[in-house]
Amino acid sequence: MVQQSRTIPRGGARTTAPAVVCTDLTKDYGGGHGVFNLDLSVQQGETFGFIGPNGAGKTTTIRLLMDLIRPDRGAASLLGMDARRDSLAIKRKVGYLPGELVRFPGVSAGYVIGLLAGLRGCVDPARIAELAERFELDLGRRYEDLSHGNKQKVGLIQAFMHRPELLILDEPTLGLDPLMQREFRRLVEASVADGATVFLSSHVLSEVELVCDRVGLIRDGRLRRVGTLNDLRALRIHHIEAVFNGQVTAAELGRVPGVTDPRVDDHHLSCAVQGSVGPLLRALSAAAVVELDSHELSLEEVFLGEFEQPPGPGADN
Repeated sequence: MVQQSRTIPRGGARTTAPAVVCTDLTKDYGGGHGVFNLDLSVQQGETFGFIGPNGAGKTTTIRLLMDLIRPDRGAASLLGMDARRDSLAIKRKVGYLPGELVRFPGVSAGYVIGLLAGLRGCVDPARIAELAERFELDLGRRYEDLSHGNKQKVGLIQAFMHRPELLILDEPTLGLDPLMQREFRRLVEASVADGATVFLSSHVLSEVELVCDRVGLIRDGRLRRVGTLNDLRALRIHHIEAVFNGQVTAAELGRVPGVTDPRVDDHHLSCAVQGSVGPLLRALSAAAVVELDSHELSLEEVFLGEFEQPPGPGADN
């Protein structure tokens, strides 16, 4: 987990306002697609994961935050500034990785990063070299010849190169191999320790579990749940498999507190248990259990359970 201590970042003291605030933020594309009534607050120094399946509304939300599209109603603020009125000032302080990278034909990866650094200004070339080495990126290679993973590295370097106060990253590890994913997590931890805030979207739930302090679950353009990882782990759902010689029915086990989806087939039981497994063990005490296996569901499996609810109004990316 990221460090919670904070240092005074480069550039002096910052506002105490939340890093990101959305109030009734809505973008309705019609046909149930878009983002609807989004209320969300991300505190400075947090690493916040914005999680949902493809098409849930993650990218639409990020584009609204970056003033790349305009809301139908509601408002957003970043670092205490209005996302629309103060768009230019915000972009100076934010490191942004879009979900889709722009094409740059006929030039090298280093040229692309240098161009973006020149447009931004005040970027230390040593910082670019450090990030390129960290991500094992050859800056001399033609950008258009790079693999998707290496293009993603270019996007990450330009997002981190100016040591921004706020990082907004849309699917940041897409295309990265496991070693580079680990390097990305280390870079996020170092940035947060230096005072940055990170808002990242992902459908790779194990990635979010490794790096984020809090998460928000979005589906069909609507925020379903916000909480810390500990809040979500408190669900404590276990999957139970048991083999027994006695007699017990699925209907009987379905009445046991915390037990869901019990299935009994030829003296084999499978079910899920939320909370303590004690009541289930007591119910099985007379069934002559000869084998029992239990494992706690991963955060990913818990989230997938959230998304198995019947769909409501849809959303774009």
